[in-house]
Amino acid sequence: MTPLPATPTGGDTLPADEPLRVTLVSEGTYPFAMGGVSVWCDQLMRGLPDHRFEFIALTVDGHDRPLWEAPANLERVRSLALWTPERAPRGRPHPATQRAVSDLAAQLVRPPPDDSQAAATGVAAFLDALHRTAVAARTRGTTAGLFTDDPAVQALTSHWCEATGAGMTLRDALDWGGLLEHLLRPLQERPVEADVVHAAMNGPSMLVGMAAHWEHGTPVVLSEHGIYLRERYLLEDDQPFSRAVRFLRLNFFRLLAAASYQVAAAIAPHSRYNRRWQLRCGADPDRMHTMYNGVCLDDFPVAASEPDVPTVCFLGRIDPVKDVRTLIKAFAAVQRTLPQALLRIFGAAPAGQEDYLEGCRALAEELGMGHAVTFEGPTRQPFDAYHSGSVVALSSISEGFPYSIVEAMACGRPVVCTNVGGVAEAVGDGGLVVPPQDPEALGRALVRVLQDDDLRAQMGRVARLRVRDQFTVDRWTGAYGDLYAQVTGRAGSSAPALDAELREEVLVQ
Repeated sequence: MTPLPATPTGGDTLPADEPLRVTLVSEGTYPFAMGGVSVWCDQLMRGLPDHRFEFIALTVDGHDRPLWEAPANLERVRSLALWTPERAPRGRPHPATQRAVSDLAAQLVRPPPDDSQAAATGVAAFLDALHRTAVAARTRGTTAGLFTDDPAVQALTSHWCEATGAGMTLRDALDWGGLLEHLLRPLQERPVEADVVHAAMNGPSMLVGMAAHWEHGTPVVLSEHGIYLRERYLLEDDQPFSRAVRFLRLNFFRLLAAASYQVAAAIAPHSRYNRRWQLRCGADPDRMHTMYNGVCLDDFPVAASEPDVPTVCFLGRIDPVKDVRTLIKAFAAVQRTLPQALLRIFGAAPAGQEDYLEGCRALAEELGMGHAVTFEGPTRQPFDAYHSGSVVALSSISEGFPYSIVEAMACGRPVVCTNVGGVAEAVGDGGLVVPPQDPEALGRALVRVLQDDDLRAQMGRVARLRVRDQFTVDRWTGAYGDLYAQVTGRAGSSAPALDAELREEVLVQ
């Protein structure tokens, strides 16, 4: 099969007065979870009321209940379950299917090359094999059995031995094959019919866009809040797999991320930090448009007063990426100086992270702070959470351009955050930024802000003005409307040009 072109093109020009049909895709977020990506999805659809949206939600088992009220222009929500069991079809697979599976395995066993040309060649070969695997999955009606039948296991173990000089156990081959069959589940679905597919993140979400692009030539827009590949590397140590399976997982996500950048007609990083990661992974700078998240100032009124005692507030998911454990450890340092201080943690644990939440509760008790650290659960009015604190903290190990920080700043609250993703770009002089996974540094910064009334007030004023001038929702939703017009070839479009300053930055690097 001929490899896909490096630079995808949009479809035929659309009449300017025809509403665009957009399929928005995300994994583990809207409409079944709260959090920044879900907020962004809701804002995007409401901010483009003349566009018609379909939403495809990649979920665990498809049994989730919606937590969001659908906007008027959201016509359909489809849940695509990745982890439900399916039965493999009987009979030996077609020779073309065996070749596709074998070729995909050949790319997955190879370590990342140092040479950029070799890396590009590997991504092209992976993308070609993935395309043929998608054809096989649709023909069979399922990905089940594609990578766990005898020919697939034999192909994987053979390629592994050739690449590493070592054998692979049957258990590892079956474990990896089973994982891959679930990760590729979107490829067994009928490709969506839309004017544009917009993936809210990289990874399996982009498979929906790839399938539509291969079948219909549909242009794909890719947004990244946090860098999907980076988060896989950060969290891989927590996965209960052997070294061989972990290597294959990370290699799959590396190749899929790079392939996604090749397929996407437009790539919309949410910070310069994300942009640099994407460029290093092979993204084309001419297809990149940096899009900072924004908020509606009317939804986040300035706090009129402060709590009676020094209070640190956190609002977000309770999971390892947010590194709430580091925040709790940092608060122990705060209490040594300010024993009357409180830490209020707003948010819920996503599915699968309930043990992490309980571990955070246990850590607070273990450090003797059960009376001072409260877990408030989710809130429907985020500004109430921000108003409840003297300072808002974020201790994440990975971020894109976090809503919680921009929302807190809109409320006139100073922030203390870890320096990940686009956090420093958001904060400016509206708070302090410290290294990630350093509880002592985070604790010292929190104490500094809590003890200095003038500094707190000054940072709060600067924070509000910074959001007003740079990070409003109207600014970014309008930019996405222009981007859709560009990639679809809509008549009369005025697509956003690549930021000149960022272009200069790329050329210098």
